[in-house]
Amino acid sequence: MKASLQLRLGQQLTMTPQLQQAIRLLQLSTLDLQQEIQEALESNPLLEAEEANNELDGDSGNELNGANGKEASQSEDNLDNSQIEASEAINQDTVSDDLPVDSTWDEIYSASSAPAASPVSDDNDTLYQGETVDSLQDHMLWQMRLTPFSDVDQAIALAIIDGIDDSGYLTQSCEQLLEGLNRGLEDDNQIELEEVEAVLKRIQHFDPLGVASRSLQECLLIQLNQFEPCTPWLAEAKDVISNHMDVLANRDFRLLARKTKLKEDQLREIMRLIHSLEPRPGNAIEPNQAQYIIPDVSVVKKQGRWVVELNPDAVPRLKVNSHYAAMSKTATNAGDSQFIRSHLQEAKWFIKSIESRNETLLKVANCIVHHQQAFFEYGEEAMKPMVLNDVAEAVEMHESTISRVTTQKYMHTPRGIFELKYFFSSHVATEGGGECSSTAIRALIKKLVAAENTAKPLSDSKIADILAEQGIKVARRTIAKYRESLGIPPSNQRKSLI
Repeated sequence: MKASLQLRLGQQLTMTPQLQQAIRLLQLSTLDLQQEIQEALESNPLLEAEEANNELDGDSGNELNGANGKEASQSEDNLDNSQIEASEAINQDTVSDDLPVDSTWDEIYSASSAPAASPVSDDNDTLYQGETVDSLQDHMLWQMRLTPFSDVDQAIALAIIDGIDDSGYLTQSCEQLLEGLNRGLEDDNQIELEEVEAVLKRIQHFDPLGVASRSLQECLLIQLNQFEPCTPWLAEAKDVISNHMDVLANRDFRLLARKTKLKEDQLREIMRLIHSLEPRPGNAIEPNQAQYIIPDVSVVKKQGRWVVELNPDAVPRLKVNSHYAAMSKTATNAGDSQFIRSHLQEAKWFIKSIESRNETLLKVANCIVHHQQAFFEYGEEAMKPMVLNDVAEAVEMHESTISRVTTQKYMHTPRGIFELKYFFSSHVATEGGGECSSTAIRALIKKLVAAENTAKPLSDSKIADILAEQGIKVARRTIAKYRESLGIPPSNQRKSLI
């Protein structure tokens, strides 16, 4: 076989480390990004955070006026977003050379286009000491230690408290508790079932009242037994819960009135008393885990224009340490010079990636606000249908890039804080040939249910008919799906006499 030389042309996508870093930072939430920045600051001595001051480093927001929106300007030094799109679409060649090391390269280049936060005075500051919130089990154990239990009763109480769930209900029967307590004990030391039931009765009167109940019926009766005997409608309420709990659960008030031989007005007073009880006693003690959200952008209306701004507190301002950067030219040791040069390049690329993320986020947020101006003016019912592709075409990016930008990124608006993905919704046809947003339909369903007559709540079919009268074609099954996503129970469970 004769050797020969052949020339071939080819195209290959190159994913440089800098490009991979930009893509990874783009999809991080604000809290994750702050952690990433902190790790970079600790590992790279040439990267440092700029202290907050009152100076403004250029415009931080872009304005939208009417239907014409001004897109966020793209800095020439930013990482080209087309490179990110190339990695997603895999349809073009991307070659990125290393940045030349030059200590004169804008050493104090800021990684945030938002204005610096003003310094906060230390005067009259309140020192936050944290919060001390016991769990339900801790609260129960505290009360148990204050109760004069014997050693055996204390062991039973510990087993009972251990079997209480977050709602305050006992998840095990007395027989199961007894079996676990007697396991490994000699016959002479066996615990009796009556002892377990006696301790359980005492615990059920701990705070919150009704805790350790084995059923909703038992929980409500324990609470009713604490009312004064002269309380109006107390006996009737106990009778309803004791003998007609299944009918009450189905909210069949007509059948309930027939079985109890009570009039509607009387039954209404009984239901008012029952509604004053707590069906989940554990909710009064069990702390809710706080969900902390730092908005990435904010939207405010200034002089009739919607202004989109980056949150200055979301990401710290970064810069290259000019003192260390200058050492790259004066270092006599080759190892020291290489160390400084490599870390200087990493710092510059990290700043570029952060700036690229900010510009891309601002550009996408601008497009969303431009498309959903009706929402900011009139609320959810005016939300327009919008999908990822609509924004991708408007900002000339790939859909996957838009998905990364809008995931776990939040916008602070006059109507609240929303994830950017909230503004995307599917299309539903209308009789006029137009389209309606599924978010707007959910808002209409919520509004109709809030205004309905609780004695005769609207069925899914009736809601579909009402929307059809407004020109919105929605099937009953779609109404049911939207209603369930809003956490609204069906009509038979929404029926009430109060």
